Amino acid sequence: MALIFVLFLFLLVFGTPIVFSLGIAASFTLLSYDVPMSLVAQRMYGGLDKFTIMAIPFFILTGIIMERGGIAKRIIDFATALVGWITGSLYLVAVVAGTGLAAISGSGSADTAAMSSIMLPQMKKRKYNIDFSAAIMAASGSLGTIIPPSIMMVVLATISNQSVGALFLAGIIPGLMCAAFLLISGYARAKLNKSEAQDITNFSFIFLVKSFVKAIPALTLPVIIVGGIIGGIFTPTEAASVSVIVGLIISIFIYKEIKFKDLPEIILRAATIASTVMLIIATASIFSWFIASQQIPQKISEFMLGFSDSKLLFLINVNLLLILIGMFMESISAILILVPVLMPVAIAFGVDPLHFGLIIILNLSIGMITPPYGITLFVASSIAERSIIDVSKKLFLPLTLMFLVLILATYFPQISLYLPSTIMGYK
Repeated sequence: MALIFVLFLFLLVFGTPIVFSLGIAASFTLLSYDVPMSLVAQRMYGGLDKFTIMAIPFFILTGIIMERGGIAKRIIDFATALVGWITGSLYLVAVVAGTGLAAISGSGSADTAAMSSIMLPQMKKRKYNIDFSAAIMAASGSLGTIIPPSIMMVVLATISNQSVGALFLAGIIPGLMCAAFLLISGYARAKLNKSEAQDITNFSFIFLVKSFVKAIPALTLPVIIVGGIIGGIFTPTEAASVSVIVGLIISIFIYKEIKFKDLPEIILRAATIASTVMLIIATASIFSWFIASQQIPQKISEFMLGFSDSKLLFLINVNLLLILIGMFMESISAILILVPVLMPVAIAFGVDPLHFGLIIILNLSIGMITPPYGITLFVASSIAERSIIDVSKKLFLPLTLMFLVLILATYFPQISLYLPSTIMGYK
């Protein structure tokens, strides 16, 4: 049983792409157990043969349409009118815009790329600290995996047999708490820097109304996606496909920033990204099946319950493990590998599965901004033309406040369970 983990870690250490590390480690381990290799293809196909998984390419396509079609720009303009007159102007705009974009695309990297490409040039021009600007941009982008819709939540709900709608609702309050604390970090940073504190625009009610009117089509997207799923109008996959259609209508006919001739390039880009994600899911399915077949979760549960029956200690250990994993592993891969192992153990300790799912999402979202792997950190640093090391030095305040949300959400389950229980009657 240890062979699969040792081989997987060995391949990762030597720079093998995650998709091959998963597939090779699982395949060689199956060979050592005299399992037919035909099972590899069968499990890969079975891992993708789920209707909910089809939501992933559609949400990825929605994110690209949002970036290219002017949707992101209108939300940023509205955020500027809303908070641009407060100390920390552009830092606050980044957080508010990140929160708005998070309710559309479901992808932290897409949100970060959309915001950074528009806002970082302005931040440079207006003499903001570019390293902290990139740090706050990366942190705001990570909200895309906490605030629904979230690709990470779709994957987690699918493999743990939970309601996608309930998990979406569970992410709303923690996501908004993260956004509020990031606003505080931007405000506090600006207060310590005279030039940034003075960089504010005069509040204009007319500008606010105009920017809101222009943003109305863009703001309909989260209402359609999340409202449709929670209201039972359509499934997550149907919601994702509807979001593509609505996004195209807005971008082509209202904002007129996408032409029909641009569609092949946009679809090809989405297909490239989606195929990478889907291949990871397929190879991880072999990994997950082997873990389940060897009853590894049950053995870990027995060991941990024998060692200690403290739910508090278990949650502390899980948070430390997930933070460490998030620093070195892509989030979806981590979910596919760890959830089949940890979820049964959490249930054995009396942790609500929906609450535990949200804890995993929060940890891995923080992992998106922690070096060396953090994907939103990498995107923001690249667009800012700064090294990850320089940007990482400015992460202390945003990260500390996001850790605070993680601690609160871990030990006060009602923060995540209140909306699912109130709106959907989750027990």
